[in-house]
Amino acid sequence: MKTQLTAVLTLAAALSASTATAQTVSGAFSRGKTHFVLTASTGYAFDESYFVLGLGATYYLIDGLGVGLHLESWSGSDPSMTKLTASTQYVFHQMRTVKPYIGAFYRRTDINGLPDLDSVGGRAGVYLQAGPHAYIGLGGVYESYLDCEKSTFRECDSAYAEVTVTIAF
Repeated sequence: MKTQLTAVLTLAAALSASTATAQTVSGAFSRGKTHFVLTASTGYAFDESYFVLGLGATYYLIDGLGVGLHLESWSGSDPSMTKLTASTQYVFHQMRTVKPYIGAFYRRTDINGLPDLDSVGGRAGVYLQAGPHAYIGLGGVYESYLDCEKSTFRECDSAYAEVTVTIAF
């Protein structure tokens, strides 16, 4: 009986240690975690500079795999715009120092006075830990506008750098 109890306790300790290790490895990118993003920047479109404010969240369905929704308001120039983005990304959470990520998104842009514009794109980069619950993301984005008319929008594809700060809970 004592041997069986010892075996059960040893097994329980081993299982809880492996669970704790898995959670530590995944950390901020583990299943059930939510990341919040606040955007405050400038943007450029239609030969105009804009002030961009946004708010978004990403929820991790499984370790490393998140789905998100982000809303941005572009103001200060004409035409004003609102962008709604649905995204998914995978973070290679197993890496220690930097955590590479890849992702894809669909975006709907409401442009005041013009037809709405849909786009799809991809992103890739790395996250660097800036604090216990904070990460800085450095990456690049490629975006392709669907049903784009060059006579109205001039460019139907774009590539740009992105810098993000993410707070994870």
